[in-house]
Amino acid sequence: MKTALATPRVRIQSQDFDLNAEIDILRAQDGRVGAVCSFIGTVRERTAGTAGAISSMELEHYPGMTERSIEAMIDAAHQRFDIYGARVIHRIGLLLPLDQIVMVAVTSAHRGMSFQACEFLMDYLKTQAPFWKKEQTPTGAHWVDARVADEAALAKWGIQARNV
Repeated sequence: MKTALATPRVRIQSQDFDLNAEIDILRAQDGRVGAVCSFIGTVRERTAGTAGAISSMELEHYPGMTERSIEAMIDAAHQRFDIYGARVIHRIGLLLPLDQIVMVAVTSAHRGMSFQACEFLMDYLKTQAPFWKKEQTPTGAHWVDARVADEAALAKWGIQARNV
């Protein structure tokens, strides 16, 4: 039974990812795994408050700082929840509607811990991870701010949102 991670827990990349392949890697690292929870975020064609369709989204990050921030968040998930492994992949660069943006996958003995940790990690990513998103719409390009609902979701974990 392997318990040490053979692959990075966090990847920031421009290329797409394959959920099944990523989960296979995560599961193969620990024979105790009885549950896997995953989340995939995609580019929407429309966002509330915009004047029309989104033709593209561009994501930027601060190399090194972003990965360290997400690694720390995964460490916090391990402290809060009885999980075995977690993996986060976040894309950067120019993305189109329906493209995958982010993947979070969590393993544990039972589903409850995996579900909670996956939700915790996504709530963190939406408000605290240092990414910048710019949407292109018919009225022009604009930077996307964190939504109040995302900050409220993070607050349920006892974490106050901060500007990144």
